[in-house]
Amino acid sequence: MAHVIAVAGKGGVGKTTLCGLLIQYLCESGKGPVLAVDADANSNLNEVLGVEVEATLGDIREEIARAEMASKNPIPAGMSKADYAEFKFAGALTEEDDFDLLVMGRTQGKGCYCFVNGLLQNQLAKLYPNYPFMVVDNEAGMEHISRGILPGMDTAILVSDCSRRGVQAAARIAELIKECDMKPKQVGLIVNRAPNGVLNEGTREEIEKQGLTLLGVVPHDDQVYEYDCDGKPTVRLPEDSPVRAALKKIVENLDL
Repeated sequence: MAHVIAVAGKGGVGKTTLCGLLIQYLCESGKGPVLAVDADANSNLNEVLGVEVEATLGDIREEIARAEMASKNPIPAGMSKADYAEFKFAGALTEEDDFDLLVMGRTQGKGCYCFVNGLLQNQLAKLYPNYPFMVVDNEAGMEHISRGILPGMDTAILVSDCSRRGVQAAARIAELIKECDMKPKQVGLIVNRAPNGVLNEGTREEIEKQGLTLLGVVPHDDQVYEYDCDGKPTVRLPEDSPVRAALKKIVENLDL
């Protein structure tokens, strides 16, 4: 079974960037193949990884829904809806040399994401036994944790910026993990975008107050911002990037 790493935190703290660099580190360390999962309805992990995605689970769900309503059903004769869906879902897996990427996506227009969440849960249950590692970029909220969509959780990496609100949000996720009885082997916090890679005293006090284990600090780096503005995949940052160096040091200290 895969070692499942869940990356979570409030929106805008840079968890997708760190998630992509984590996947890159695992692949470069010979720990692949990795199953990368973008479980955020507002998906962009593929952009961080520099991968083109042809279809998401949400796209396929919409296609099947339209097929049921169409006068000329595109499902081949002799194939059930379930078999057709399984065939299409297999095509949603984007395969690269060292990792495969599955993107949840979203349904179109109004309505909740319950159906797509269910599709994601079923696909993960089928896929994750085939990989040494599965890295999940979670949504800004905590739905995938509270609804039990993940097949398990061995390592929970909580990401925050230097704000007290970010640390408090990470602490709420840590508490939810306990309430859901997921029992990961390790839970810790990464503080991202710290000026000069240093935490101020107020942030440190909040981390201690919330009882969080600090895994490490990743410095602010204008180059990450520049790569994003230029549409360059973050995983192509140079090897001497302080962000890559900081994350590498953090991951090397994890029990993976």
